[in-house]
Amino acid sequence: MKIKFMNRAIAVMLFMLVSFVGKAQYDAMFTQYMFNEMFINPAYAGSKDAMAVNLLHRQQWLNFPGRPVTTTFSLHGPLMNNKMGLGLSVLNERIGKLNRNLIYASYAYRVKTDKKGTLALGLNAGIHNQVNKLSELKATDIGDVQISQNTPSYNAPNFGFGVYYNTQKFYAGVSIPRMIDDGFMFDNSGAFKQRISFNISKFHYYITTGYVFEINEDLRVKPQAMIKVVANAPIQYEVNVNFLIKSILWAGASYRSGSNVSAIVGYQVNPQFIVSYSYDYGLNAIQKYSQGSHEIALGYLFSYKQKSVVTPRYF
Repeated sequence: MKIKFMNRAIAVMLFMLVSFVGKAQYDAMFTQYMFNEMFINPAYAGSKDAMAVNLLHRQQWLNFPGRPVTTTFSLHGPLMNNKMGLGLSVLNERIGKLNRNLIYASYAYRVKTDKKGTLALGLNAGIHNQVNKLSELKATDIGDVQISQNTPSYNAPNFGFGVYYNTQKFYAGVSIPRMIDDGFMFDNSGAFKQRISFNISKFHYYITTGYVFEINEDLRVKPQAMIKVVANAPIQYEVNVNFLIKSILWAGASYRSGSNVSAIVGYQVNPQFIVSYSYDYGLNAIQKYSQGSHEIALGYLFSYKQKSVVTPRYF
C-alpha cells in the first residue's frame, strides 16, 4: 500500500513538473552560483581580469525518478585593456522526458569608477532548444494523443541584460538574464504549438551581492546573498557564508528560502584552479523520496601577458 502511494505521489509530482516547464519560463537552479555568475548576469563577463573557465554538474533530488540533471559550461575574459568582456555559456538540463539546451554569448562594457571599482553593463543573446519526448511516457488513457505522439523539438531566441559592480572585496549585480518567455502548449485537438512572447510579468530579476572580510592572514569570510523576484510569485532569496582557510580550503553553508539548506566545501589546488562540492538537504516533501542534491564545480583562471595569478579570486 505504501509503495503504491509513493508511486502515485512521484507520478503526480513528475506530471506537475512537466506541465510547469512546458507552460512557463524557468531558470536552472545552482547552489554554487557564487563561484561563477555568468549564467545569471551577462555583465559578469571579463570581471576576473583574465580568461576564466567553469564547469558545473548538478544532480538534483538523487534517486527521485525524472529528477533534474544539469550541466553548464562557461568561458569568459576581458578585452581591450579590461574595457570590455566577452563570454560564452552553455547549459544542458534533463527533467524526466524533457531535454533542454541553452547557448548564450555575453558582452560587457566595463568602466573604471575609481582605483578600486569597476562598473559593467552587459548584454547576452542566444538560442534555447527544447525536446519533449512525451511518447516515452506511459499514458493511463489508451490513445491519448498528447502523450502518444512524440513532441517535436523547438528553438527559440532569447536575450538578457545585467549590471555588475565589483572591487577586490565587494560586488553587487542586478540582472534579467532571459527576457523571452518560451514554451509549448496543446490546442483542443491535441496538436503541438510553440509559444514565444515578450512578457514583462514573466521576467526573472536577480539581485546579488557579496563581501570579503579579511579576519587575518589565514582566514577570510565571504558572506553573500541573492534575491530572485518574479511577478505574482513569492520573493525567493538565498544567503550563504563561505570561509577561506589558509587560501586553500573553502567551507561554507547556504540557505534557500523554503527549499533547502546546503553545505559547501572547496579545495583551492592553486590560485588558478578550484574544485568545489555542495550537498543540499531539502526542506520540503520531496526530501522523503530522495537523497538530497549534489553539485560539483571546477574553475580555472588563466594568466595573461605573463602576469601570474598569485592569490585566489573571491568573485
